[in-house]
Amino acid sequence: MKTTINVLLIDDTVSILEKAKEYFSSHAVINVVKTCSSGKEGLDFILNHANEFDFLLMDIIMPEVDGICILEEMQKKGIKKNTIILSSYGKEESMRLVNAYPIDYFMLKPIDMKTLEKRILDVYNADVVVLEEKDSKIELAISRVLHSLGIPSHIRGYQYIRESIYMMYENPDMIGGVTKCIYPEVAMRFDTTASRVERAIRHAIEVSWARGDYDLMDELFGHSVDFDRSRPTNSEFIATIADNLRVNKDLVPA
Repeated sequence: MKTTINVLLIDDTVSILEKAKEYFSSHAVINVVKTCSSGKEGLDFILNHANEFDFLLMDIIMPEVDGICILEEMQKKGIKKNTIILSSYGKEESMRLVNAYPIDYFMLKPIDMKTLEKRILDVYNADVVVLEEKDSKIELAISRVLHSLGIPSHIRGYQYIRESIYMMYENPDMIGGVTKCIYPEVAMRFDTTASRVERAIRHAIEVSWARGDYDLMDELFGHSVDFDRSRPTNSEFIATIADNLRVNKDLVPA
């Protein structure tokens, strides 16, 4: 096996490109040979320089030329590379389309570079298909609930809440450790502080309480908080949604 893994990264989020280049700049094995900030640029590189990289990291949702289009063209040209798909949303339709191609891994943003490093090494060494379908479905379910509750996806607290709920869903024992466990972990993943995570989540809940679906709020939180008097605390909000996802399977896409 080669001692160097040459990686092509295609993503229209410039911060991800810069973070990856910096993180892997002196890596002993992983070498980012090219970063492309658009699908069109990435496809051009793939078609003209297919022998210059071994591994493809790619966003699936991009304007003009998206990841599906790139995968289609690679299949037509017989270009086979280890591939990890990156996505901000675990959309069902995107997952169905991606499943038609030989994808090695599916990672939801935000991307932790240490985790990405491990996934690249694992996939390249094992050369097996590992697709996080269950994870993406839970992520989609969380996103749907948060949107129904009136939390806009562009505010910072939305990402923090989504990550916190997912962590609580996967680790129910964290119910008593939101402040000591979840906030610090989310802060590390988003390169911020635990106190900022706490404040942003509190603000997002305030926004939700002002504009969300009243009936859904009452259904989710009516028995856990005094709905008519106050919004739930951060811990109550996170734990209640995580628990509902575990109990109510209708909330999770099949």
